[in-house]
Amino acid sequence: MPNIRSAAKRHRQSLKARERNKSVKTRIKNVTKSVHEALEQNDAEQATVALQKAASVIDRAAQKRVIHWKKAARKISSLNRALNYFHSSRA
Repeated sequence: MPNIRSAAKRHRQSLKARERNKSVKTRIKNVTKSVHEALEQNDAEQATVALQKAASVIDRAAQKRVIHWKKAARKISSLNRALNYFHSSRA
């Protein structure tokens, strides 16, 4: 435990931020998983809707600085690539 009062306060703040960030990161993981599940079930319409939702959640996390904006772009790009590959393989 910190001896200095400001350090103790900063520690409390970091614990609160950690809880907030944890929930956002879990949400990112869940929406990403929903896109992949829709692709595995060969449901293009559901995958497109899930991708829009995922992009929104990921962008919001980057906006709040929970994840780096380049990581957010990389995740969205990766999901888009998976969806485009799915569409091209069906055609």
